[in-house]
Amino acid sequence: MPGIARKLTTAVPLGVVALIVSLALVAACDGEAEPPPTPPPAASPAATAVPILDGQTLFRQTCAVCHGVDLQGTNQGPPFLDRIYAPGHHSDASFRLAVQRGVVAHHWTFGNMPKIEGLSDVQVEAIIAYVRDQQKQAGVY
Repeated sequence: MPGIARKLTTAVPLGVVALIVSLALVAACDGEAEPPPTPPPAASPAATAVPILDGQTLFRQTCAVCHGVDLQGTNQGPPFLDRIYAPGHHSDASFRLAVQRGVVAHHWTFGNMPKIEGLSDVQVEAIIAYVRDQQKQAGVY
């Protein structure tokens, strides 16, 4: 019988260890997975329209004297509804730089564009959003 007693004393600790590990795993995986993060709500059309409307007002106050109220240009500045101003040729960054630094004439014969003072970055972004919206509506891109 000494062989049987030896097997029982060895088997009991292994059984206890297996039971403890099993209970720990069950406790760690209680069956409730963490829910996935909630995606942010999509922008409503009204929320998107606000910057465009502000951009329209700012464009008319700041840019229209040269680029036209309807973005068709004037005798002082080029039209933004020309394909040359589509995002693939003149990116939003180029519009930002034009406001910040001015532009040396390179496509038209209107002369150089001076830098535009007094607009915040947010206002410039609103103007760009308005111009891009008008370009899309006109089929520029």
